[in-house]
Amino acid sequence: AAVREATRHRVQAAIDVLGYERNEVASSLRTDRTSIIMLAIPDITNPFWPDVARGVQDHMDREGYAVVFANSDWEGQRERAFLRMARRSRFDAVLINPIEVTNEDLLATHIPTVLIGSREDYPDFDTVGSDSYGAITLALDHLFSLGHRRIGLIRGRRQNRRGQSRLTGYLDFLKAKGISPDERLIVETPFHQGGAQGMQHLLALEERPTAVAAANDELALGALQAAQTAGLQVPHDLSVVGLDDIYAASTSTPALTTVSKPKYEIGQKAAEFLLDRIHGRAPAQSRRHIYPCQLLVRHSTASPRM
Repeated sequence: AAVREATRHRVQAAIDVLGYERNEVASSLRTDRTSIIMLAIPDITNPFWPDVARGVQDHMDREGYAVVFANSDWEGQRERAFLRMARRSRFDAVLINPIEVTNEDLLATHIPTVLIGSREDYPDFDTVGSDSYGAITLALDHLFSLGHRRIGLIRGRRQNRRGQSRLTGYLDFLKAKGISPDERLIVETPFHQGGAQGMQHLLALEERPTAVAAANDELALGALQAAQTAGLQVPHDLSVVGLDDIYAASTSTPALTTVSKPKYEIGQKAAEFLLDRIHGRAPAQSRRHIYPCQLLVRHSTASPRM
Protein backbone atom coordinates (compact mmCIF):
# COMPACT_ATOMS: atom_id res chain seq x y z
CA ALA A 1 0.00 0.00 0.00
CA ALA A 2 1.13 3.56 -0.74
CA VAL A 3 2.40 5.64 2.17
CA ARG A 4 0.89 9.12 2.52
CA GLU A 5 3.33 11.98 1.99
CA ALA A 6 2.70 13.40 5.47
CA THR A 7 3.41 10.01 7.05
CA ARG A 8 6.59 9.62 5.02
CA HIS A 9 7.84 13.01 6.23
CA ARG A 10 7.11 12.11 9.89
CA VAL A 11 9.00 8.82 9.53
CA GLN A 12 11.95 10.57 7.90
CA ALA A 13 12.00 13.21 10.65
CA ALA A 14 12.09 10.45 13.30
CA ILE A 15 14.97 8.75 11.42
CA ASP A 16 16.93 12.01 11.36
CA VAL A 17 16.38 12.63 15.07
CA LEU A 18 17.16 9.10 16.22
CA GLY A 19 20.04 8.53 13.80
CA TYR A 20 18.49 5.27 12.64
CA GLU A 21 20.44 3.23 10.11
CA ARG A 22 19.20 0.19 8.25
CA ASN A 23 20.31 -3.11 9.81
CA GLU A 24 22.05 -4.90 6.93
CA VAL A 25 22.36 -8.14 8.89
CA ALA A 26 18.64 -8.30 9.55
CA SER A 27 17.92 -7.32 5.96
CA SER A 28 20.18 -10.10 4.67
CA LEU A 29 17.93 -12.70 6.32
CA ARG A 30 15.16 -11.59 3.97
CA THR A 31 17.15 -10.85 0.81
CA ASP A 32 19.94 -13.45 1.26
CA ARG A 33 22.38 -10.61 0.45
CA THR A 34 24.84 -8.84 2.74
CA SER A 35 26.35 -6.42 0.18
CA ILE A 36 29.78 -7.53 1.37
CA ILE A 37 32.50 -9.24 -0.66
CA MET A 38 35.95 -10.55 0.31
CA LEU A 39 39.23 -9.76 -1.45
CA ALA A 40 41.74 -12.47 -0.44
CA ILE A 41 45.39 -11.90 -1.36
CA PRO A 42 48.65 -13.62 -0.33
CA ASP A 43 50.73 -10.62 0.80
CA ILE A 44 49.29 -7.24 1.76
CA THR A 45 52.82 -5.79 2.06
CA ASN A 46 53.52 -6.35 -1.65
CA PRO A 47 53.18 -2.91 -3.34
CA PHE A 48 51.50 -4.56 -6.33
CA TRP A 49 48.24 -5.04 -4.44
CA PRO A 50 47.12 -1.55 -3.32
CA ASP A 51 46.30 -0.45 -6.89
CA VAL A 52 44.43 -3.69 -7.54
CA ALA A 53 42.49 -3.28 -4.28
CA ARG A 54 41.68 0.33 -5.15
CA GLY A 55 40.28 -0.75 -8.51
CA VAL A 56 38.12 -3.35 -6.78
CA GLN A 57 36.90 -1.01 -4.07
CA ASP A 58 36.13 1.92 -6.38
CA HIS A 59 33.98 -0.29 -8.60
CA MET A 60 32.21 -2.06 -5.73
CA ASP A 61 31.60 1.23 -3.89
CA ARG A 62 29.62 2.53 -6.84
CA GLU A 63 27.39 -0.54 -6.61
CA GLY A 64 26.86 -0.24 -2.84
CA TYR A 65 29.15 -3.08 -1.75
CA ALA A 66 31.69 -3.15 1.07
CA VAL A 67 35.02 -4.96 0.61
CA VAL A 68 36.63 -7.03 3.38
CA PHE A 69 40.37 -7.60 2.88
CA ALA A 70 41.95 -10.93 3.85
CA ASN A 71 45.73 -11.44 3.88
CA SER A 72 46.79 -15.09 3.85
CA ASP A 73 50.55 -14.49 4.28
CA TRP A 74 51.13 -17.35 1.79
CA GLU A 75 49.57 -19.79 4.27
CA GLY A 76 47.07 -22.26 2.89
CA GLN A 77 45.49 -22.81 6.30
CA ARG A 78 44.72 -19.10 6.66
CA GLU A 79 43.36 -19.01 3.13
CA ARG A 80 40.92 -21.83 3.85
CA ALA A 81 39.90 -20.20 7.14
CA PHE A 82 39.04 -16.99 5.28
CA LEU A 83 36.87 -18.90 2.82
CA ARG A 84 35.03 -20.57 5.70
CA MET A 85 34.50 -17.14 7.25
CA ALA A 86 33.12 -15.79 3.98
CA ARG A 87 30.64 -18.64 3.82
CA ARG A 88 29.72 -18.44 7.53
CA SER A 89 29.22 -14.67 7.33
CA ARG A 90 27.10 -14.97 4.16
CA PHE A 91 29.38 -12.77 2.06
CA ASP A 92 27.92 -12.27 -1.39
CA ALA A 93 31.10 -13.16 -3.29
CA VAL A 94 34.88 -13.63 -3.18
CA LEU A 95 37.79 -12.27 -5.20
CA ILE A 96 40.93 -14.32 -4.63
CA ASN A 97 44.50 -14.76 -5.76
CA PRO A 98 44.68 -18.40 -4.67
CA ILE A 99 47.67 -20.00 -2.97
CA GLU A 100 46.68 -23.57 -2.09
CA VAL A 101 42.91 -23.85 -2.51
CA THR A 102 41.97 -25.81 -5.60
CA ASN A 103 39.26 -25.44 -8.20
CA GLU A 104 37.26 -28.07 -6.32
CA ASP A 105 37.74 -26.27 -2.98
CA LEU A 106 36.29 -23.07 -4.43
CA LEU A 107 33.37 -24.90 -6.04
CA ALA A 108 32.53 -26.41 -2.64
CA THR A 109 31.99 -22.96 -1.09
CA HIS A 110 28.99 -22.29 -3.38
CA ILE A 111 29.97 -18.59 -3.31
CA PRO A 112 30.33 -16.58 -6.54
CA THR A 113 34.10 -16.32 -7.01
CA VAL A 114 36.46 -14.61 -9.45
CA LEU A 115 40.21 -15.21 -9.58
CA ILE A 116 42.85 -12.49 -9.85
CA GLY A 117 45.92 -13.70 -11.72
CA SER A 118 46.77 -15.40 -14.99
CA ARG A 119 45.74 -18.84 -13.76
CA GLU A 120 44.75 -21.69 -16.06
CA ASP A 121 44.23 -24.40 -13.43
CA TYR A 122 40.78 -23.16 -12.32
CA PRO A 123 38.57 -23.94 -15.33
CA ASP A 124 35.27 -23.26 -13.55
CA PHE A 125 36.01 -19.65 -12.57
CA ASP A 126 36.37 -16.29 -14.24
CA THR A 127 39.98 -15.08 -14.23
CA VAL A 128 41.40 -11.57 -14.57
CA GLY A 129 45.14 -10.96 -14.71
CA SER A 130 48.10 -9.84 -16.77
CA ASP A 131 50.35 -11.64 -19.25
CA SER A 132 53.32 -12.54 -17.04
CA TYR A 133 54.81 -14.75 -19.76
CA GLY A 134 54.63 -11.84 -22.18
CA ALA A 135 56.01 -9.47 -19.53
CA ILE A 136 59.20 -11.48 -18.93
CA THR A 137 59.60 -11.84 -22.68
CA LEU A 138 59.44 -8.05 -23.09
CA ALA A 139 62.06 -7.59 -20.36
CA LEU A 140 64.41 -10.18 -21.85
CA ASP A 141 63.98 -8.90 -25.39
CA HIS A 142 64.96 -5.42 -24.18
CA LEU A 143 68.12 -6.78 -22.55
CA PHE A 144 68.94 -8.88 -25.60
CA SER A 145 68.53 -5.87 -27.91
CA LEU A 146 71.09 -4.01 -25.79
CA GLY A 147 73.59 -6.81 -26.39
CA HIS A 148 73.23 -8.92 -23.23
CA ARG A 149 73.60 -12.67 -23.67
CA ARG A 150 74.38 -13.83 -20.14
CA ILE A 151 71.19 -12.88 -18.31
CA GLY A 152 70.32 -13.99 -14.79
CA LEU A 153 66.80 -14.60 -13.46
CA ILE A 154 65.74 -14.01 -9.85
CA ARG A 155 62.53 -15.89 -9.18
CA GLY A 156 60.17 -15.64 -6.23
CA ARG A 157 59.74 -18.75 -4.14
CA ARG A 158 56.13 -19.86 -3.69
CA GLN A 159 54.71 -22.40 -1.29
CA ASN A 160 52.91 -24.03 -4.18
CA ARG A 161 54.55 -24.91 -7.46
CA ARG A 162 52.07 -23.08 -9.67
CA GLY A 163 52.82 -19.84 -11.42
CA GLN A 164 55.76 -20.94 -13.59
CA SER A 165 55.08 -18.43 -16.38
CA ARG A 166 58.16 -16.30 -15.74
CA LEU A 167 60.53 -19.27 -15.69
CA THR A 168 58.87 -20.79 -18.75
CA GLY A 169 59.13 -17.45 -20.55
CA TYR A 170 62.81 -17.17 -19.63
CA LEU A 171 63.67 -20.66 -20.87
CA ASP A 172 61.59 -20.28 -24.03
CA PHE A 173 63.28 -16.95 -24.79
CA LEU A 174 66.79 -18.41 -24.45
CA LYS A 175 65.85 -21.34 -26.66
CA ALA A 176 64.41 -19.02 -29.33
CA LYS A 177 67.65 -17.00 -29.32
CA GLY A 178 69.86 -20.10 -29.49
CA ILE A 179 71.31 -19.58 -25.99
CA SER A 180 71.93 -22.65 -23.84
CA PRO A 181 70.43 -22.11 -20.36
CA ASP A 182 72.82 -22.06 -17.42
CA GLU A 183 71.05 -23.30 -14.29
CA ARG A 184 73.45 -21.29 -12.14
CA LEU A 185 71.90 -18.10 -13.51
CA ILE A 186 68.44 -19.04 -12.20
CA VAL A 187 68.01 -18.17 -8.53
CA GLU A 188 64.91 -18.77 -6.40
CA THR A 189 64.48 -16.57 -3.33
CA PRO A 190 61.61 -15.48 -1.03
CA PHE A 191 59.42 -12.85 -2.66
CA HIS A 192 59.78 -10.62 0.39
CA GLN A 193 63.28 -9.09 0.60
CA GLY A 194 64.84 -11.91 -1.43
CA GLY A 195 66.22 -9.78 -4.26
CA ALA A 196 69.45 -8.91 -2.45
CA GLN A 197 70.07 -12.56 -1.58
CA GLY A 198 69.53 -13.57 -5.19
CA MET A 199 71.88 -10.91 -6.52
CA GLN A 200 74.60 -11.87 -4.03
CA HIS A 201 74.41 -15.44 -5.34
CA LEU A 202 74.72 -14.29 -8.96
CA LEU A 203 77.62 -11.94 -8.23
CA ALA A 204 79.52 -14.77 -6.52
CA LEU A 205 79.62 -16.77 -9.75
CA GLU A 206 82.99 -17.05 -11.47
CA GLU A 207 81.33 -15.81 -14.67
CA ARG A 208 78.64 -13.46 -13.44
CA PRO A 209 75.75 -12.19 -15.59
CA THR A 210 75.86 -8.85 -17.40
CA ALA A 211 72.14 -8.34 -16.75
CA VAL A 212 69.51 -9.60 -14.31
CA ALA A 213 65.74 -9.87 -14.75
CA ALA A 214 63.64 -10.21 -11.59
CA ALA A 215 60.16 -11.72 -11.17
CA ASN A 216 58.83 -8.48 -9.70
CA ASP A 217 60.00 -4.99 -8.79
CA GLU A 218 60.50 -5.77 -5.11
CA LEU A 219 63.05 -8.42 -6.05
CA ALA A 220 64.61 -6.14 -8.67
CA LEU A 221 65.04 -3.24 -6.25
CA GLY A 222 66.66 -5.52 -3.68
CA ALA A 223 68.96 -6.84 -6.40
CA LEU A 224 69.85 -3.31 -7.50
CA GLN A 225 70.75 -2.31 -3.96
CA ALA A 226 72.89 -5.44 -3.49
CA ALA A 227 74.78 -4.70 -6.71
CA GLN A 228 75.50 -1.16 -5.55
CA THR A 229 76.59 -2.39 -2.12
CA ALA A 230 79.04 -4.71 -3.91
CA GLY A 231 80.56 -1.66 -5.61
CA LEU A 232 78.97 -2.08 -9.03
CA GLN A 233 77.53 0.78 -11.03
CA VAL A 234 74.07 0.12 -12.42
CA PRO A 235 73.65 0.09 -15.39
CA HIS A 236 77.30 0.51 -16.51
CA ASP A 237 78.55 -2.67 -14.78
CA LEU A 238 75.26 -4.53 -14.61
CA SER A 239 71.74 -4.01 -15.95
CA VAL A 240 68.66 -4.75 -13.82
CA VAL A 241 65.03 -5.00 -14.93
CA GLY A 242 61.87 -5.76 -12.95
CA LEU A 243 58.17 -6.47 -13.46
CA ASP A 244 55.02 -4.68 -12.16
CA ASP A 245 55.96 -0.96 -12.12
CA ILE A 246 55.29 -0.29 -8.46
CA TYR A 247 55.73 3.30 -7.27
CA ALA A 248 59.23 2.73 -5.87
CA ALA A 249 60.46 1.63 -9.30
CA SER A 250 60.28 5.21 -10.60
CA THR A 251 61.94 6.75 -7.52
CA SER A 252 64.93 4.43 -7.08
CA THR A 253 68.47 5.49 -8.02
CA PRO A 254 68.78 4.76 -10.85
CA ALA A 255 65.11 4.59 -11.79
CA LEU A 256 64.21 0.98 -12.54
CA THR A 257 63.48 -0.26 -16.04
CA THR A 258 60.42 -2.47 -15.65
CA VAL A 259 57.36 -3.92 -17.32
CA SER A 260 54.15 -2.20 -16.30
CA LYS A 261 51.01 -4.15 -15.44
CA PRO A 262 47.59 -2.42 -15.40
CA LYS A 263 46.95 -3.09 -11.72
CA TYR A 264 44.00 -0.73 -11.19
CA GLU A 265 42.28 -1.99 -14.34
CA ILE A 266 42.76 -5.60 -13.20
CA GLY A 267 40.92 -4.76 -9.97
CA GLN A 268 38.10 -3.02 -11.81
CA LYS A 269 37.59 -5.80 -14.34
CA ALA A 270 37.64 -8.45 -11.58
CA ALA A 271 34.96 -6.51 -9.70
CA GLU A 272 32.92 -6.17 -12.88
CA PHE A 273 33.07 -9.93 -13.48
CA LEU A 274 32.14 -10.55 -9.85
CA LEU A 275 29.05 -8.35 -10.03
CA ASP A 276 27.98 -10.22 -13.15
CA ARG A 277 28.19 -13.46 -11.18
CA ILE A 278 26.34 -12.04 -8.17
CA HIS A 279 23.46 -10.75 -10.28
CA GLY A 280 23.24 -13.70 -12.67
CA ARG A 281 24.35 -11.75 -15.73
CA ALA A 282 27.45 -13.83 -16.50
CA PRO A 283 27.56 -16.54 -19.17
CA ALA A 284 27.56 -20.17 -18.08
CA GLN A 285 31.08 -20.65 -19.38
CA SER A 286 33.93 -19.13 -17.38
CA ARG A 287 35.66 -16.04 -18.78
CA ARG A 288 39.36 -15.19 -18.96
CA HIS A 289 40.60 -11.61 -19.35
CA ILE A 290 44.38 -11.21 -19.55
CA TYR A 291 45.81 -7.71 -19.97
CA PRO A 292 48.96 -7.10 -22.03
CA CYS A 293 51.94 -5.43 -20.35
CA GLN A 294 54.15 -2.51 -21.40
CA LEU A 295 57.93 -2.08 -21.22
CA LEU A 296 59.04 1.09 -19.42
CA VAL A 297 62.69 1.86 -20.17
CA ARG A 298 64.28 3.97 -17.43
CA HIS A 299 67.88 4.16 -16.24
CA SER A 300 68.81 0.74 -14.84
CA THR A 301 69.59 -0.90 -18.20
CA ALA A 302 72.30 -0.23 -20.77
CA SER A 303 74.56 -2.10 -23.18
CA PRO A 304 77.14 -4.34 -21.49
CA ARG A 305 80.72 -3.17 -21.21
CA MET A 306 82.92 -4.71 -23.88
